[in-house]
Amino acid sequence: MEHKLIDIGVNLMHRSYSGDREAVLSAAQAGGVSPLIITGTDLRSSEAAARYAARFSGKLYSTAGVHPHDAKGCDERTIPGLRRLLRQPQVVAVGECGLDYDRNFSPPDVQRKWFEEQILLAEEAGLPLFLHERSAHRDFLAILSRHGGAAKRSVVHCFTGTAYEAMRYLDIGCMIGVTGWICDERRSQSLRDAVRVIPPERLMVETDAPFLTPRDLAEKPRGGRNEPKYLPHILRRIAALMGQDPAELAAVTLENTVRFFGLDADAGKDRIDG
Repeated sequence: MEHKLIDIGVNLMHRSYSGDREAVLSAAQAGGVSPLIITGTDLRSSEAAARYAARFSGKLYSTAGVHPHDAKGCDERTIPGLRRLLRQPQVVAVGECGLDYDRNFSPPDVQRKWFEEQILLAEEAGLPLFLHERSAHRDFLAILSRHGGAAKRSVVHCFTGTAYEAMRYLDIGCMIGVTGWICDERRSQSLRDAVRVIPPERLMVETDAPFLTPRDLAEKPRGGRNEPKYLPHILRRIAALMGQDPAELAAVTLENTVRFFGLDADAGKDRIDG
């Protein structure tokens, strides 16, 4: 691929990478995928992500937030803890936060409370939002719509919804992040329809690794683990559905991502050497 890509959502601190994390980084960079943004899903994981990203300045960044599944564990220490992390230069967004009514691992009212608290924190910090939504479109849209400025600095990460839902998020100013879900013909028809209504200038790409391994890879990874190095494959699938040239779409998504997260446009060009 002529242009490099930035993976906006990698769960790099996941235990499946504990034995070869730096090799995963090197493989990604060799394939033109750099830098990576490590997802924080609760205070502890956000702290670990920030520590690890700090070791690879310009090659790794991170987010700091609490996933809706973990909202039930939030308390008076959560927002101050996230606020401290957001002062670090490698931490570039608040999240992963939002609503997930699919399994309701946290009660919906608790999810809504801590989602809004994190929106307020993003507004205070002047940072973008890295968002999660499953089976909660109406409440998610209503909360975001109350915070118009924050909505315009939001990316709906790992979007799997319908074209209608995508258009509603676009209407309030959100960016859309698309993963390897697009590569699973069994369950991605709604998303395939949705990407056709997403303008290239509102799109970012991600793997959500180690999850959502592209189902249509010619060579299946051992253990089924997804990696950032598969992002070019995902980009090509998206480009085909959008009727776009892959290299041109890669360049647009790179520009979108650098601008949205305030990254160094030249970051990640050098070899990862630990």
